[in-house]
Amino acid sequence: MTARVLVVDDVPPNVKLLEAKLTSEYFDVLTAYSGPEALDVTNREHPDIILLDVMMPGMDGFEVCRRIKADPATAHIPVVMVTALDQPSDRVTGLEAGADDFLTKPVQDLALFARVRSLVRLLRLIRPQPIFP
Repeated sequence: MTARVLVVDDVPPNVKLLEAKLTSEYFDVLTAYSGPEALDVTNREHPDIILLDVMMPGMDGFEVCRRIKADPATAHIPVVMVTALDQPSDRVTGLEAGADDFLTKPVQDLALFARVRSLVRLLRLIRPQPIFP
């Protein structure tokens, strides 16, 4: 299964690491380094899933997620918060913002790939691909 994954993080090495891992698993990877850039890429490219850092300057991941989920054109896209925050209250805040899942850094590869595949599979059940593109 292939999917378009948007990786959002303000730390370039974090983006490059996730990009390399996902590409090696045959995912098509898009990248963004800020909240506003993530919203722009989401609206322009329509990824299948978004891996979103929480702690970013300016617009944090919680706000980015709220905006994605508030827009009817993007509300269906699964969002996975990927963050160093590990308190239950952070998880609750992410889920209340509309996140579909929450992974704590450092992320284990198998857990990451399993979550991405699972959410993409669910998305395709909800929004089937057209028979004739």
